Amino acid sequence: MDVVALGESMVTFLPTRPGRLADVPSFDRAIGGAESNTACALAAAGHAVRWVSRVGADGFGDHLVRSVASHGVDVSCVGRDPVRPTGVYFRTAGDRATDAHEVAYYRAGSAASAMSVANVDLDVVRAGRVLYLSGITAALSDGCLGLLRELTAPAAGRPVLAFDVNYRAGLWGSGDGPRVLLELARRADIVFVGEDEAEQAWGVTGGPSAVRELLPEPEVLVVKQGAKGATAFVSTADRWGLLAPTRRQPHIEHSPARAEPSVGEGGRGGTPRARAGETPPPADTNGTFEPAPVVDVVAAVGAGDAFAAGFLSGVLRGRPLRRTLRLGHLFAAAALTTPADLARPPGPDTTDRLTALDDNGWERLRLGPGWTQADAAEEEVRTP
Repeated sequence: MDVVALGESMVTFLPTRPGRLADVPSFDRAIGGAESNTACALAAAGHAVRWVSRVGADGFGDHLVRSVASHGVDVSCVGRDPVRPTGVYFRTAGDRATDAHEVAYYRAGSAASAMSVANVDLDVVRAGRVLYLSGITAALSDGCLGLLRELTAPAAGRPVLAFDVNYRAGLWGSGDGPRVLLELARRADIVFVGEDEAEQAWGVTGGPSAVRELLPEPEVLVVKQGAKGATAFVSTADRWGLLAPTRRQPHIEHSPARAEPSVGEGGRGGTPRARAGETPPPADTNGTFEPAPVVDVVAAVGAGDAFAAGFLSGVLRGRPLRRTLRLGHLFAAAALTTPADLARPPGPDTTDRLTALDDNGWERLRLGPGWTQADAAEEEVRTP
């Protein structure tokens, strides 16, 4: 497996028209979950991906497993709980960032919240080049938190650990969330965090460089800055040889217009990472910023999950850092221009062409609803 993702996915009910939950007469069924969203996008982009979770022995669990599998994800290790139900949630059609948006979760006591070291096969979870986790899982229960602490603990042969902070204050219920998320992030190799959530969780107000000063340990730290773009901080480390492109990836990308380091070679201001037992070096606080293209947003749900998928796809294929950030932006744009949590990512022809644009062309790029459909249609023709 290229990536193994562990976390809860739920059945999502999307309103058939705008309005308050009290007024919407009917809903369309979909699926949603940070880790499964990322897994589906990575699988659609051609990577070998496994999703590990637990669902109820109910119809919603059947729907979830079938839906995730339909994107090409290995679901053979999803457990069934004979007692606890599959989680579900309802949301309005508005943007989650506005006060007008409503979301109603029915996930307390769900099958996934009962995940623990005792009922999850750790060898299966670790059987990938990258293990992708999210802070949402740590908030679900003590058992889930114990599982994440076990998976993030330093250990010989541990896969490259990618961690999306995904701070959700409402899930924690106490003041422990920020401290726990900082603990887990410091154990990871690749960390994704929004500039706004770093301020909300940890009170960091000095921008991406201040976040890096708080988190010097990860070899790669990506600070997402909303519509503005994202900044990546990369430390040099020889562990990145684990993520060299493999022969199962037939796609070859044209050389970039300018020479720049790959994610495995360190970015601007990179500093060597300390070996075990040594004091960590000062964090690389210069970073590499890549602006996001202009996007005509339909719904902001799932954009962060898609960004992580695009960035990890670039890492797995050994893309240069700036093009890896652009992949993250393009995958996020695919999610932003669709109403559901999940969106088909752009195909390799489109990503090659767009990530290779010069700075002026990239800054003039504007993406709206349907921008990935022509590319998907071409792939349908080429792939019987």
